Amino acid sequence: MKDSRPAPSGTTGRSEDEGSLVARCRSGDTRAFQVLVERYQDRAYGLALRLLRSESDAEEVAQDAFVRAWRSLADFRGDSAFGTWLYRIVWRRALDRAAVLRTRRQREKSLDAPDEAGGSGESRGKSRALAAAAQKEPAENDASEWTRLTEGLSEPQQAVVTLFYYEDMALKDVARALEMPEGTVKTHLSRARATLRAKLADRQEQIDV
Repeated sequence: MKDSRPAPSGTTGRSEDEGSLVARCRSGDTRAFQVLVERYQDRAYGLALRLLRSESDAEEVAQDAFVRAWRSLADFRGDSAFGTWLYRIVWRRALDRAAVLRTRRQREKSLDAPDEAGGSGESRGKSRALAAAAQKEPAENDASEWTRLTEGLSEPQQAVVTLFYYEDMALKDVARALEMPEGTVKTHLSRARATLRAKLADRQEQIDV
């Protein structure tokens, strides 16, 4: 699975109305759900990747989100687009995964700390290697421009700017997907844009020099 823009209109199943696909899914039609998966898998993965910055974790979260969506279709009221509802699930699962990763990093840091007798350099080195492997973070030279720009933003800010700019969603749809008041979304978006503008300005100054 790779992060990409929405597929062109010729994609398999694109011509079928989304409402009818959801209705078929509710009746247990796995083929209809596969059409929805193919339609949204890249965007679900892309959102998870921008929040977690780890391909393997993003893949896991996106797959888990689709499993949960299939199991929860009875709860989908249809008052928003299927994609908006799915992004909400991805957002929740990504937050849960991020919390797990933070806990893991803290645990690894505690292993890396010298004990009362004074840990050896070799044992500390092994702990650092374990922590790096556990975090599964992509190499810096593989990071996308978007990842570098949004680094340092809070998780809500990353989600808001990704859905608003990358997915081209309206503010009200972003608010629905993230289950936030629209005013809160505007606040996150305003602060994120200020940070991004500052980063772009610094980068331009470096280029000019």
